[in-house]
Amino acid sequence: MRNFQHKELAAGGWQKLSLLDQLANIGSEVSRTRRWQKKDNKLFKGAMERALELFDLTLEDPRWRKKGTLREIARVRELFLYASLGEEKNYHTSLEDLDNYFNQFAFAARRNS
Repeated sequence: MRNFQHKELAAGGWQKLSLLDQLANIGSEVSRTRRWQKKDNKLFKGAMERALELFDLTLEDPRWRKKGTLREIARVRELFLYASLGEEKNYHTSLEDLDNYFNQFAFAARRNS
């Protein structure tokens, strides 16, 4: 069994959220990762691990298997990992780019709530 940081979400709460809300929450952790990337390694690593956990919970959500969204989520997870590890030059995607990408989901989620 994995040791989840988001225990309530991992226990089924994540599947109660819409895809829009899931992506907006991932975006919050991406933003935190970006904020701490070159300032505080401990906070950076924590935010990065939480973001990866939320990506994985989304990829494990059975509702998205038939919708064709898993490929994009998996690809963005990969880009996030490379950008976090300083490999953005290989994919031409930075944490700033990903933060901007996820901001759109946060705006849409707020508009729908």
